[in-house]
Amino acid sequence: MQIVTEPSEARQALASLPRPLGFVPTMGALHEGHLALLRQARRRDTSVAASIFVNPMQFGQGEDFERYPRAVEGDRRHCEAAGVDVLFVPSPKAMYPADFSTSVDAGALGDAYEGAIRPEHFRGVATIVVKLLHVIGPDALYLGQKDAQQTAVLRRVVRDLNFPIAVEIVETVREADGLALSSRNAYLNERERAAAPTLHRALVALRDALQEGAPKEAAIARAHQTLDPSAKADYFDVVDALTFTPIDPLRPEAFVIGAARFGTTRLIDNLWIRT
Repeated sequence: MQIVTEPSEARQALASLPRPLGFVPTMGALHEGHLALLRQARRRDTSVAASIFVNPMQFGQGEDFERYPRAVEGDRRHCEAAGVDVLFVPSPKAMYPADFSTSVDAGALGDAYEGAIRPEHFRGVATIVVKLLHVIGPDALYLGQKDAQQTAVLRRVVRDLNFPIAVEIVETVREADGLALSSRNAYLNERERAAAPTLHRALVALRDALQEGAPKEAAIARAHQTLDPSAKADYFDVVDALTFTPIDPLRPEAFVIGAARFGTTRLIDNLWIRT
């Protein structure tokens, strides 16, 4: 595995790789969810590139940029074991020089749900991914289902900006108790970790209520009732998988989405309704 830190080095290293090329962008602190993306890329593509970059542009004021988990040496070992050919680990200066002033507006897709709670978040996500796509030039981009709204935003960005790239969404990897794997799970204390799986159970309750014929409002109420009382829900809803607009009744392709705070840790999750 070749490790590069500058965009020019990345382009040079990637130029000699056989195609097709799959790409997995990450912020590091890799877990089994990230490894599932890398393995999918390894199975489907001849060559695989990955990036590790904790993107300051997608963190708002008062968010956890400074304490976001960083484990670069362990991440490098994971990438090598997963068959990554080129690992791009740029510095903030390499991606955002001092006079950087250009950004990518995620549009209405980035304004609701996560975008409403974290203003400018999806602008930061869209900007860094566009920059990475220009550097890496992949044939396929692999994204995790857990960040469902992010997948919708990035699929739109790829389409609207005419990137000749296939976007592949890989299903969420979970702990045995249903908790979606996330780097932020490391923030949870013992009590919060015990309560956190109720977010997934709340989504299942919402989906099941809709499938049983309950009105959407009643189904969302059931989700709130299922969530652990110590948690604070931000939202529950059902949205179209591509446009992220609310839908009723439930139908494919859709996401049943939810977000809640367990102590000071905010978690998101979803169920993908495909059939």
